[in-house]
Amino acid sequence: MVLSVAMLFNSCKKDKPGYGSIRVNLTDAPAPYQQVNVDIKQIEVHVVPTSGSGQWITLPTKSGIYDLLTLQNGIDTSIVNATQLPAGKITQMRLILGSNNSVMDNSVVYPLDIPSGSQTGIKISGSIAVNPNTTIQVLLDFDASQSVVLQGNGDYHLKPVIQVL
Repeated sequence: MVLSVAMLFNSCKKDKPGYGSIRVNLTDAPAPYQQVNVDIKQIEVHVVPTSGSGQWITLPTKSGIYDLLTLQNGIDTSIVNATQLPAGKITQMRLILGSNNSVMDNSVVYPLDIPSGSQTGIKISGSIAVNPNTTIQVLLDFDASQSVVLQGNGDYHLKPVIQVL
């Protein structure tokens, strides 16, 4: 029984040696639409540990449809709670979107076509250090105003402009 309690205690510790954590939030800048709905399925990060080779890790993402325009003026939402990663560097993130993306303009809802975002993900490059025993906060600032493009044929395309803060 003592051994079982000791194993349970050790498995419940928050930080493993050589691991840090990441938390990801989403926000937006103002846009001239009534809604910009983005169907987020998952977030993946490419981590290069301090020792070893790089690997893609799928983060436990709060998937769903997010109206970016509700995330303005200092408001954001958590899309990944604190998740442990090996210490090292995140060299790239991928935001995988589903097919239920839309924009509301002049009270009419239009589908948002995403050229390649649903297959390979929206790539966000950069270098983010993951230090042992610390939690990094990543804020994805999705600029809906620049990301939604009205085509000449009346279709709307989503060409994401995302800044990592």
